[in-house]
Amino acid sequence: MFEGFEEHIIRVGDVDIACVVGGTGPAVLMLHGAPQTHAMWHKIAPNLARSFTVVAADLRGYGDSSKPTSGADHAEYSFRAMALDQVRLMSALDHERFAVVAHDRGARVAHRLLLDHPERVFGASILDVLPTEYNYSHVTRELATAYWHWFAFIQPAPLPEDLITPAPVKFLHHVLNSFGSSSSVFAPEAMAEYERCFSDPQMIHAMCEDYRAAASIDLEHDHESRDQRVECPLQIIWGSAGVVGQLFDPLAVWREYASDVRGSSVDAGHFLAEQQPDQTFKLLNDFLSSLTP
Repeated sequence: MFEGFEEHIIRVGDVDIACVVGGTGPAVLMLHGAPQTHAMWHKIAPNLARSFTVVAADLRGYGDSSKPTSGADHAEYSFRAMALDQVRLMSALDHERFAVVAHDRGARVAHRLLLDHPERVFGASILDVLPTEYNYSHVTRELATAYWHWFAFIQPAPLPEDLITPAPVKFLHHVLNSFGSSSSVFAPEAMAEYERCFSDPQMIHAMCEDYRAAASIDLEHDHESRDQRVECPLQIIWGSAGVVGQLFDPLAVWREYASDVRGSSVDAGHFLAEQQPDQTFKLLNDFLSSLTP
């Protein structure tokens, strides 16, 4: 799926992060969401690699990256810990300054990265999410119905894991067929990769820990940095048929958290990078090409 890219597993701190690297030019870090892996960028990364050095990585707990043991406070799966992994990864690859393109959970990692390591990033594109703190403080019946998994996955282990593990592929397909998208948009080779990785009980547990952290320690971090704004150029892209586009004004929300916000919708649901790759690529490429590294 990533012809011409090199595959790496790089030790950063106490975890191994899997990634693919390709292209030349300013560095762009691409982060995936749940329940996917870096494979979600396979329709976009090769095109971006014509002008940029693209690093598409698996978050800790996902894909072929390490799945460390988590403590009672879930700090090992906080967005802060995941962001630090990716900063260390880019340092290991000799990229001290880079842009970030991120979707879903990866976009939440990117938001924390922009707050904790602003000197490292010259621009970021956030795909189809609102800030975690905003979502939790604006829960409505409609949002809770659409984001039911946010509240299911945060239940104490091993209840969510025990419900998912007996039929992981069936669960995976249900999620990928939700939020205004259809599982038919996923390429067979990408779907096979998602199925391979999500069939690992350790990844299922890590994903639940990710959500548990978001509802606890991540909110503490968000509260501590609530007065801090993202200062680099920030592009917001969302699917017009997805939850974010249907229930909120994404640009207005993000302008409460960032100083330089621009963006637009794509005629798609949540999984826009695979549902509308050409349109998504054009928006990303135009934005990234306008930045000064």
